[in-house]
Amino acid sequence: MIARVAELVNRAERILFITGAGLSADSGLPTYRGIGGLYETEATDEGIPIEVAVSGHMLRQRPEICWKYIARMEEAFRGARHNRGHEVIAEIERRTEHVCVLTQNVDGFHLDAGSQNVIAIHGDIHELICTECRDMFRVPHFEGMEIPPSCERCGGMVRPAVVLFGEMLPFDAVARLQGELSRGFDLVFSVGTTSLFPYIAQPVIDAKRDRVPTVEINPGSSEVSTLVDIQIPERAKVALEAILNAMD
Repeated sequence: MIARVAELVNRAERILFITGAGLSADSGLPTYRGIGGLYETEATDEGIPIEVAVSGHMLRQRPEICWKYIARMEEAFRGARHNRGHEVIAEIERRTEHVCVLTQNVDGFHLDAGSQNVIAIHGDIHELICTECRDMFRVPHFEGMEIPPSCERCGGMVRPAVVLFGEMLPFDAVARLQGELSRGFDLVFSVGTTSLFPYIAQPVIDAKRDRVPTVEINPGSSEVSTLVDIQIPERAKVALEAILNAMD
């Protein structure tokens, strides 16, 4: 199975990697339902669902509540770094004519590991933007930062450049993804994601329809597990390392 995937990678000219929380789990980050323990209970300290607390509406109405849980998420990321799985994807990009990474993760690890063509469809939690003057800046962590923060330039409310519940996907990221998909791929990977969102599952569904080889790396099952050509029930870091070794 690994040898077959390595052969497909060696032959491919355009590869799409779709990645989720399972890839960053090998960096010590909890997966979606475990971020800071936020998704393990039905309600927050305020007695409201986390999906309501971390929503665009809450940011506008009660920014202190929204930021409270955004900061907890960032704290769960703090001190972690990219892992070998991220590095392998970056190495495959260096060896291949064209690689695109579509990631749901907001940790920025793909860029840190050396990937160049990354579409962070949900944004990056360390990129902050003022809702008033639109000034944008990057911070390494939120430790010691006023919560909720204010813009040093105009005093306006600052928010992380991520997609909160109830918000639209960023136009630029969607346009980039559509451009990549329109040019087509000859190999599609789904790595560490349950593929619950339609825009995450659709590239795999389309590849299957177009008879493009598809590979899933996931120790559990997902929305696309029954569709892919090859399913590797293994942790992302382990499987990707094995694939890279088989390519040599």
